[in-house]
Amino acid sequence: MAFKTRITKPAEAKPWYGDLPVESLYTMGIAGEKFFRTLKDKGKIIGSRCDKCDYVYVPPKMYCERCFEKLDKTVIVGLVGTLNSFTYVYIDVDGNPLPKPEIVGLINLDGASTNLMHRLGECKMDDLCIGMRVEAVLKPAKQRTGSINDIKYFRTTKKK
Repeated sequence: MAFKTRITKPAEAKPWYGDLPVESLYTMGIAGEKFFRTLKDKGKIIGSRCDKCDYVYVPPKMYCERCFEKLDKTVIVGLVGTLNSFTYVYIDVDGNPLPKPEIVGLINLDGASTNLMHRLGECKMDDLCIGMRVEAVLKPAKQRTGSINDIKYFRTTKKK
């Protein structure tokens, strides 16, 4: 059965054995381009705000997922936030084993309604707990390229 075969009855569906030959390319779009440019040029994280829902998306979106309003407002959110979850990862985005496990977390940045997933650094798993405060550690301005990796990692905030 080829991918282009049209199935008209459920009984015609057959299993596909082996790997699916599917590739995709993620494009950042208008909102993503603005997000990464601001991160690169200004060292700030932005989100898009829906006034109707009182919701801030980080990374920004063009339309609200809740009410489908067009999102024209961009807001700067903090580089500091709350750790909502964390875990070890053992494989990279291409499915290859990592030389050593990394810790990633879901961070709700101050001023954002959504979570951002990113690496956690300068810590051990035993140092972390849900609800603790973390801060972004950015690459130096001259080393930034306009990617999510311009944020090196998040670390626990220093006590003052």
